[in-house]
Amino acid sequence: MNFSWLPNALTVGRILAVPPLVLLLLAGHYGWALALAVFAGLSDLLDGWLARRYGWQSRFGSLADPAADKLLMMASYLSLAWLTHLPWWLVGLVIFRDLVIVIGGWIYHRHFERLEAAPTQLSRFNTFCQVFLMWYVLIYLAGFPLPPEGQVGLEWMVAFLGVVTLIHYSWLWSLKAAAISRQRRRAD
Repeated sequence: MNFSWLPNALTVGRILAVPPLVLLLLAGHYGWALALAVFAGLSDLLDGWLARRYGWQSRFGSLADPAADKLLMMASYLSLAWLTHLPWWLVGLVIFRDLVIVIGGWIYHRHFERLEAAPTQLSRFNTFCQVFLMWYVLIYLAGFPLPPEGQVGLEWMVAFLGVVTLIHYSWLWSLKAAAISRQRRRAD
């Protein structure tokens, strides 16, 4: 039996988990929101592992997986900021970074070459820290005693990594775009 559809099904499941997660947060059901967020995070790890382990990668998955991650993060960060559990400046920075990367990727794809979604190790660590911050806040809100200093430290880590990865992606894509431009000029 062929299960190559499983990674994409898990990704779609993460996308479908976004509205219930937001509703649980807004209703103050933090324990259930935490359970759903942990499920989403584990399904992200599982779909990536399955795709790599069994060669079940697809163009859809390479685009939908990071989109599902960003949708989940933006929705949870916006909800937590709305509820005053995350600072708005951090949410704005995270959204700004993602928008610049998406718009930059689209411009690169449109004017230079087909863009293959390939996050760097630094970007993966940034995403891990964003998820860990969301889980930290949800664990605290679910009633587990965590020190508030831990959340503040994670917020600054996410902010720092957001700025660094934005600069990193801009630098990498600028170098690639410049190389392609030079090749095109030589070919003309």
